[in-house]
Amino acid sequence: MNGSIPFGKKTLIMGIVNMSPDSFYGGSRILGTGRGAVREAVDRALRFEEWGADIVDIGGESTRPGSRPISVEEELGRIYPVIDEVRKRTGLLVSVDTYKTEVALRVLSSGIHILNNITGLSSPYSEGLGELVAASGVYIVLMHMRGTPFDMQSHAAYDDVMKEISDELDESVQRALAAGIDKNRIIIDPGIGFAKSAEHNLDVLRGISLLKRKGWPVLIGLSRKSFIGRYTGLDTDDRLIPTVAANAISIFQGADIIRVHDVKEAVVTARIADAIRGEPDGSR
Repeated sequence: MNGSIPFGKKTLIMGIVNMSPDSFYGGSRILGTGRGAVREAVDRALRFEEWGADIVDIGGESTRPGSRPISVEEELGRIYPVIDEVRKRTGLLVSVDTYKTEVALRVLSSGIHILNNITGLSSPYSEGLGELVAASGVYIVLMHMRGTPFDMQSHAAYDDVMKEISDELDESVQRALAAGIDKNRIIIDPGIGFAKSAEHNLDVLRGISLLKRKGWPVLIGLSRKSFIGRYTGLDTDDRLIPTVAANAISIFQGADIIRVHDVKEAVVTARIADAIRGEPDGSR
């Protein structure tokens, strides 16, 4: 891709488009693979753009705890037509959420800007993925996770959660650099809710500033997740207000991108948080 993402000027908003029938939040799901589903996804992306989002993250496979992988063909069938239309009809940066090399091979030729990789290039499905990203010049999000989405919560055991996450993110970064990915195209994500208990997630949110010291942009994706329900007693559909609160705290801790279901609310959250943190024009 050409150009660079302007990190540091404001908090960037990444809106979620889930082309999967079993994503954990029903309000984010778009069902089917036909023209109607594509039209619904594009309409959602257009609303994101109207509300002030910067990035749309398109995913075709649920990675909620306990989920199982789907085939390459099924994943591509869900997302490929959407990517093409969103690129044509919006000015948003397009991110694709996948860990499979075969999926990336197709979508990287579609003019996307970011590959969002939940496994930090550690999955056996990701062999050769780093080299593809390096050759394409897109950004990569390296997320922290242990195990697979199906069994990750059985790996949520840490002696020092922030040190271990930090060290494991360093390993992901080294894999990316060894594959030839430009250091200026790397984004890290501590993986809220992935191989972490509710208490671990709080530790991570308190420790964002420690991750920032590594020098990489940090993405935080906490929108409506189960740890919020643990501390509020609220069901997924009712977690907007605590999500807004947690996102504001994440921004104050140094998050560069927040990944959200509720774009309109996230945009105004980021605007006031950025103004308080830095200059009235949002620069910081």
